[in-house]
Amino acid sequence: MSGSRDYLGSYRLIRLIRGGQTCNVWDAVKDGDSERVAIKVLLAAHKNRKEEIEQLRNEARVCADMDHPNVIKVFEFSDHYDVPFVVMQLFNARNLKQEMRENPDAVAINTPAILEQSASALRHVHEKGWIHCDVKPDNFLVNEQGEVKLIDFSIAQPMKRKKNLFSRATIQGTRSYMAPEQIRGKTLDARTDVYGFACVAFELLVGRPPYSGTNPDELLKRHLNAPVPSITAFNRNVSDEFAALVSRMLAKKPDSRPTGFAQVLTELAALRVFRAGKQPVLGIQKA
Repeated sequence: MSGSRDYLGSYRLIRLIRGGQTCNVWDAVKDGDSERVAIKVLLAAHKNRKEEIEQLRNEARVCADMDHPNVIKVFEFSDHYDVPFVVMQLFNARNLKQEMRENPDAVAINTPAILEQSASALRHVHEKGWIHCDVKPDNFLVNEQGEVKLIDFSIAQPMKRKKNLFSRATIQGTRSYMAPEQIRGKTLDARTDVYGFACVAFELLVGRPPYSGTNPDELLKRHLNAPVPSITAFNRNVSDEFAALVSRMLAKKPDSRPTGFAQVLTELAALRVFRAGKQPVLGIQKA
């Protein structure tokens, strides 16, 4: 790494924040600058793979003009050193999936604010002309104060897409959160992210995504064909109005969902997530 295993270009790597299958994320600082940043570095085994390099480049391209308190800032993409990397805002927080597992009581109390911030971030992404395409708990960072940052724009697509940005022929996304049109390889729009957001909301309140399967194909078929489950069947603390909104966001046909996050935010502002007088609780509730 640029002459030293502790450096990547002019950035000094301080500590490993998170390891992944294709990338590691480091806490780092640039020489001559005191501000800490996060650097997402392609693993050496993948450094010559065009698909992974293009996904890193895509993160910088998508986030170039993002300016929202709930969207992570990306400052730079570089492929001039041993391995390609992107430099982004450092936000010391676990992702929502981890936070639900490690700190469920705090997540329960902050659920309405987490949902509002997440929807607001996605509205901004859409207003900038992009679809995130991978909305899932892992891609929202949440700190102890309940502040949210949307991350990972590696497979984001233009809202008015003419062709896939990447060469890979397989459908991209995360199976537990993929909309039917995404699974079928159809044209995507804002309502695709609305479906993913609904899956996140369901998991926030129930403790698991809306669909599961014994194998990947079965899981995808459930997204395509299984009846939409109701949150209130699993968590009686959830209001009927919020459960109905989530069910509409999970509609199989995009035309049956809210048109986008402006509508979602308007409806969220007019309802309670939890029943009046009920203590916010996550996870499956007994009858």
